[in-house]
Amino acid sequence: MTGLRADGLRLAYDDRVVVPDLSLTVPEGRISVIVGANACGKSTLLRALARLLTPKAGSVHLDGRSIHGMPTRDVARRLGILPQAPVAPEGLTVIDLVTRGRSPHQSWWRQWSSADETAVTGALRATGLTDLADRPVDELSGGQRQRAWIAMAVAQETPVLLLDEPTTFLDLAHQIDVLDLVVDLNRHQGRTVVMVLHDLNQACRYADHVIAMKAGRIVTHGTPADVVTPDLVSEVFDVTCQIATDPVSGTPLVIPTSRHHVHNGQESPVRTDA
Repeated sequence: MTGLRADGLRLAYDDRVVVPDLSLTVPEGRISVIVGANACGKSTLLRALARLLTPKAGSVHLDGRSIHGMPTRDVARRLGILPQAPVAPEGLTVIDLVTRGRSPHQSWWRQWSSADETAVTGALRATGLTDLADRPVDELSGGQRQRAWIAMAVAQETPVLLLDEPTTFLDLAHQIDVLDLVVDLNRHQGRTVVMVLHDLNQACRYADHVIAMKAGRIVTHGTPADVVTPDLVSEVFDVTCQIATDPVSGTPLVIPTSRHHVHNGQESPVRTDA
C-alpha cells in the first residue's frame, strides 16, 4: 500500500502565508474530499501534496520517503495530479493525451511496450472514451474533456490520485459522471483519491473521509456523518443550515437556511400573486 502524509506544513506564496501549520495522514484506499470556503487553503494543500509547491517548513512523505527527496520519475509513478482547468495543446487527440500518462514508465532502455498499450486501452475503456480516441481534445464537451484528463491519470497507473475541483465548470450531469468515475477507480482499482470539491452535498455523497478546512487549518476530519453537522457548516462556511438524510445515498444532506425562506422557524409561503 502507498502512504501519503503531511507533517507540520507551512505553505506560502512569497510572504503571504496560506497554511501556517498543518499535519495530515491520507487514508489509504479511500476517497478523501477536502472542503472549505474559498481561499481557505484547499488547493494550496493539494499542490503541496503533489510536490507542485515547496513548503516553507514541514514535509510531505510518500511511502515513508520525503517527496522532495524522491526522483521526479519515482513520484510520477506513485502519484497522479489533475489540476484545475488543465489545457491540452491545440489539436492533441484523446489517445495522444492519454498516452502521455505513460511517460513516467518510459526510459531510453524501456520504450513503448504491450503493458503501455494495455494501460492506455484500459484507461480509455474505463472512462468511456474508446469511441472518441481519435477526436481532438479541444473539440470535446466539458465532461468529455475532463474524462480525457482523468483517463491520462488512469493510464499513469499511480496508486494515489489527486484531483483539484474536477467538477468545476461542468453541468450537473457531467459532474455526476465524473464523480461516479472516480468512485469506480477507487472501488475497482483500489486507488487512494484526494479531491477538492466545492459542493458539500457531493462531498458527503462521494467521500469516505471528509477534511474540513478554515483559514489554512484542518478544523476536523472523519466520515461525512461525523464531520458535516450544523455547527461545522456554521463555523467553516458561515452558513446556518439543517442536516437531513439524503434519500438516495443515506449521507448527510445540507439544507441552508435563509432569511427569505424561514420565518419564526417555519418556511415562508410561496408567493402566488402576479
